[in-house]
Order: sequence, then C-alpha cells, then structure tokens
Amino acid sequence: MWSVNDQALVIPLWADLIAVGLGGIQGALFAGGFRGDRRLDLLGVAIIGIVMGMGGGLIRDLLLGVPPATLQSNWYLLTATGAALIGMLLAGVFHRLNAVIVGLDAVVIGLFGAFGTSKALIVGLPIVPAIFVGVCAAVGGGILRDVIMGLPVAIMHVGSLYAVAAGAGCVVLAGANALGAPLVAASIAAIAVTTVIRLLAVIFDISLPEQRALHRRKVAVETAAIPIVKL
Repeated sequence: MWSVNDQALVIPLWADLIAVGLGGIQGALFAGGFRGDRRLDLLGVAIIGIVMGMGGGLIRDLLLGVPPATLQSNWYLLTATGAALIGMLLAGVFHRLNAVIVGLDAVVIGLFGAFGTSKALIVGLPIVPAIFVGVCAAVGGGILRDVIMGLPVAIMHVGSLYAVAAGAGCVVLAGANALGAPLVAASIAAIAVTTVIRLLAVIFDISLPEQRALHRRKVAVETAAIPIVKL
C-alpha cells in the first residue's frame, strides 16, 4: 500500500505508464484534428502526443525537485511514442466516437492530478502545495501542447471545467488521506471525482463565469444607485 510516511515509495510504473499512454493518444487525436494556417505533419502530431503524455509528469517532478521519472526508464518515451502512433492511426475511428475522446480527456486529467498530489504527499509536501502540484501535473501537458502549437492556453479561457475538475479531485485526495484514508483508495476516489466533474461539465456545458460578464455585473451594481438626470 502507498503511505505518505514511506518516503522510498513511488508511484507504480504501470500506473504512470497508463497515464502517459492515454495522454499520448489524446494529444495525437487533438493534433491530428487541428485545422490551422500551418498543417501538422506526422512528426508534429507525434511530438504533440509525446508532450501530452509526458508533460504532466515532467512538470510534477520539476516542481518537486526530484529527478523526472519519465527520464529514468525507457518505457515512458516508448509508451508515449507508441500511444501517439496509435492515436494517429486510429484517428478516424476515435473521431467518430466523440464520447471516447471526451472520456479519455477526463480520465487523463484525473490520473495526472491524482499521481501528482500523491507523489507530493509522499515526498512530504503540506496539503495545499501538494494540491497545487497535482493540478499543475493535470493541466501541464495541455498547457505545453497549446504553447508549442501557438494556441491560446485553454485553461485561461472560458470553457468546460478543466483545472477546476482536477483541483476538486486533488482536494478530495489530500483531504481523504489527511483523515486517515489509504493513499490508494484516496487516489481512486480523486480520479473518479475529477472524471465525473469533467464529463458533467462537457455534457451540460458548464463553465466558470466570463470575466467580462462579472465586470459588467459589478458596474451595474455600482451604478444602480446613481440618479439619472433627464434633460
């Protein structure tokens, strides 16, 4: 079992590789469907898949100041590359199954968020920084993808709850573990919470209020008491 007190314990390789593989497929599907001024070739699509698969883990370990796990084994790069190739080869099949893409996206966010928070707790970080690391790991691959592709960073704009879903899962994990729940059980609960919130946000088109809408509402409230003089 995982334990915060066991400093030598790390996330199982197979679990990390599942997250990397799903991220690689999801990244390749996104890149393969990109329609911009400059079209991506096969290498470009593969690179985006690899970035999506490995980016979250790299950001997590850099924030924790530990050697990047993705560079300590041959399997990470091989898995990310293979997953990206699968995403490219089966892009037509996946794009006809939109629910699959949405589901992959939600699960990937949950996995990276849970693994990021778990590893942060294992190395001894307090709860709040551990949650922060988990959220950064969950959204890190998407941020790197958008930056490399020259796109607006998705989490900075109005859209379905992305970072919020990851944050909710990370809070559940850290809170449950602080109350005595085993880290494995807390991680499973966190992945489930993140996945469900993300899916519900996509299905029902739920998003945070737009900044301009909040600004207009604030101005309306502040000016409501001002008398209007009609000439």
